[in-house]
Amino acid sequence: MTISVPKRMITAALIGNPNVGKTTLFNLLTGSNQHVGNWPGVTVEKKEGFINDNIKIVDLPGIYAMDTYSNEEKISKSFLENGNVDLILNIVDASNLHRNLYLTMQLKEFNIPIVLILNMVDVAENKGIKIDYEKLSKLLDVMVVPIVASKGKGVDKLEELLLNDIFSKANHDNDNQYHDELRFKSEAETYKYIEGILSQCLTHTSENTVTITERLDKILINKFLAYPILVAIAYFIFQFTFSWVGQPLADLLDTFVNDWFAPHVDILLSGTSSWFKSLIVDGIIGGVGSVIVFLPVVLALFLCISFLEDSGYMARVAFLMDKIIRKMGLSGKAFIPLIISFGCNVPGLMSTRTLESEKDRKMTALLLPFMSCNARLPIYLVMAGALFRGHEALVVASLYALGVVVAFFVGILFKNTIFKKDDEPFIIELPEYKLPELKSLVLHTWEKGKGFLRKAGTIIFSVSIIVWLLSNFNFSGMTEIDKSFIAGIGRFISPVFIPLGFASWQNSVSLLTGIMAKEVVVGTMGVIYGGNLTKILPTVFTPISAISFLVFVLLYTPCISLIATMKKEYGGKMTAFSVTYQLVLAWIVSFIVYNGGSLILRIF
Repeated sequence: MTISVPKRMITAALIGNPNVGKTTLFNLLTGSNQHVGNWPGVTVEKKEGFINDNIKIVDLPGIYAMDTYSNEEKISKSFLENGNVDLILNIVDASNLHRNLYLTMQLKEFNIPIVLILNMVDVAENKGIKIDYEKLSKLLDVMVVPIVASKGKGVDKLEELLLNDIFSKANHDNDNQYHDELRFKSEAETYKYIEGILSQCLTHTSENTVTITERLDKILINKFLAYPILVAIAYFIFQFTFSWVGQPLADLLDTFVNDWFAPHVDILLSGTSSWFKSLIVDGIIGGVGSVIVFLPVVLALFLCISFLEDSGYMARVAFLMDKIIRKMGLSGKAFIPLIISFGCNVPGLMSTRTLESEKDRKMTALLLPFMSCNARLPIYLVMAGALFRGHEALVVASLYALGVVVAFFVGILFKNTIFKKDDEPFIIELPEYKLPELKSLVLHTWEKGKGFLRKAGTIIFSVSIIVWLLSNFNFSGMTEIDKSFIAGIGRFISPVFIPLGFASWQNSVSLLTGIMAKEVVVGTMGVIYGGNLTKILPTVFTPISAISFLVFVLLYTPCISLIATMKKEYGGKMTAFSVTYQLVLAWIVSFIVYNGGSLILRIF
């Protein structure tokens, strides 16, 4: 039958299983003409792109079925039912049609024209699978288009069909045999029906063909080699992001902002009032600049993550880590955001978007601040060098280990309390390995970079002005920091830290300003105490109070960048809970460390 289409914007829903090349195809079809946000009410990413002024493609979340176990499945089903969808672009893995066509069978129930896009036909051919496309199209009653998205092959034909009234060609008989016999029946019957179709249009030209994927998996998920290789890859990502590429570029950007741009602005504003110049240079440039310098780190990090995802290795990581991390109530995919957070919690939080389960996303977001980020390292080194000379490495390593231990036990607590009834089935399919397409990597990486700037930068701008005001004014006007509002606030909150052993207002202010960025703790101490901190800090702290202070720094409220990003990703209520429980937990653990340590010292 022929479907007439009104003269309006055409909406095509792009849908398929995870790891079938859906994102690659979306990027190829829409290029840079994309809009990325979140679906209303949830943190699942929403992508929309345009081929021209008349065709909009909505990239639905990767799902295996329409069973509505997860937010992704609920979103996809709701959109197909209520989103005025004109066409379904169902992309499948041509080398694994038996598994992929289960979703296709469910999509046929929506009575919307379907184009079945067979991706990775080259992989199918390498496996000795020959597909009769015309027969498959006839049996399924859908248009079939074979492509190789990673190489761009066949995508131009698909785009041409979309631009030339594909809707009149995408016939869809709603009274076909599938709907008459199998609708609303069991999963087993559906797979039996799929087997019947594939037996008529698939032939195997060779037997026992060992594919590249099978050869690689013999090494990469080998029971003896898998974990050492995983550690090596994680080490490479860490080094690439924070030592070789990302951090060096961030340092250059930091030098540009603080050593060139800020001084030049300072000179340009030399004729203005001192308060205005301080607001622009110290407040806005200093605050917003502290966020912008993270951009190279974010880009380098997501380039690595995107490569692992598109190559097919990320699914193996989830498979390897699932048994270990599941003890904390998380699936294996949560391993990656946690590891990333040792470099910086912000990109770690952003990478929770790759987790399918809302429970995993939220729980991982609540635990990853305990992974000690690089920003805390200057505090550790200054304090350890001043009070534990000769044992700096042991002190720093102990703090990193403590963060992991705390996250593990808090994870177990969450698993048995607030997330107790929120378990969802963990399904993992190991896709074929493939070389990622460069254009897709670049687009995906840049989208994350823009999101980082947009979501963190606007809030940082506002908070920077507030902190500057508190640090430079009191009721009499502009003043020195020790007479400012922030000093008064420090004196007000300092009694809270008496049981922890570091109750001076200077330490309180340092912790408070450290919420902007953890490195600021050391900078604030340098301004307030003056002189050489290595000589001064031993007069302010005892060894046990210094450990208590470091533990508090490790566990307390994260930086404003993470708070801002969490608010954008997960909303105000979860952010408030995260900030509060971490602050309380930091106080409790520091209290135990200080008072327990003091008791042990008195006894021995």
